[in-house]
Amino acid sequence: MNGKNNSSTFEIGVVGLGLMGTSIIVSLLVSGHPVIGIAPLPSDMDGALDRIQSQMNHADEAGLLSENVDYYLKRLHLTEDYSKLKSCSLVQECVTEVIEIKTEVYLKISQNTESTAVIATNTSAIPISVLQENVNLPSRFIGIHWAEPAYMTRFLEVTKGALTDEKIANRVLSLARTWNKEPTYLKKDLRGFVTNRMLYAVYREMFAILENGEASMDDLDKAFRYDPGSWMTYMGLFKRMDQLGLSDFKEIFENIFPQLDNSQTVPTTMQAIVKVQGKGINNGKGLYNYTKEEAIKWEEAFKDFNHEIFHLAAQYPEINT
Repeated sequence: MNGKNNSSTFEIGVVGLGLMGTSIIVSLLVSGHPVIGIAPLPSDMDGALDRIQSQMNHADEAGLLSENVDYYLKRLHLTEDYSKLKSCSLVQECVTEVIEIKTEVYLKISQNTESTAVIATNTSAIPISVLQENVNLPSRFIGIHWAEPAYMTRFLEVTKGALTDEKIANRVLSLARTWNKEPTYLKKDLRGFVTNRMLYAVYREMFAILENGEASMDDLDKAFRYDPGSWMTYMGLFKRMDQLGLSDFKEIFENIFPQLDNSQTVPTTMQAIVKVQGKGINNGKGLYNYTKEEAIKWEEAFKDFNHEIFHLAAQYPEINT
């Protein structure tokens, strides 16, 4: 994998054609790459092309395309045949979070790619250092964690495993910037990585407040939406602290930290949802309940919102970069 590559000839493979996998495919197509999409199971092919078409149309509506939709779709090949990965310089795995399944996928990728091909995982929870133990030539294995929708967000988390070659990490970071991303780099493998560790700390605290009867679910959502949500696209947390001034934070930390929840178990509210197989807007049963029509409206509104945020963030680039 060379540091400088022409995206029009730099072929990338994506294994896994679920919502996240197809969204990644669209992002890579929009960035100019020819893409091989692999369905690990025959059923994964069901609806994949229609979903990609719909996501591509959304990207077009957002002004992300320099060619018509058909141009990009002609540069995509969906198949169940791993041998089609032979000419790929990078293969992104995006399958279920089960180590045994991922290991089987890595074996097939390794058998059907050149030894120089980078193998990446989209995992959001399993340590990279654990997964790369199951990969032929683990130095070429790295974490590339995307956010949904992949083609409409600037987030990308690149994580180096214990055995990952530093040169591979630097090349991936350079490549990510050509995908119109602002990649974060985790130099040492950390369970949960950066974004999930921060978010799950918030999740734990908000469930504690909810279950202690101190605030309602709706009020907790509103507090997060209208306070952090009003500035997070503009700046990160450390810069926000600098903007507020740092003089009071030591005293605040001393007073607040001992009061924060530190439980090690799944919140009771979440356990109840799991029992009834709640899947949020996917089946109407979640922390909130949704009709089919409401779920569709939420999805469409989220697409429009991501469109606006994608362009809004570009208006406020990092001041010190």
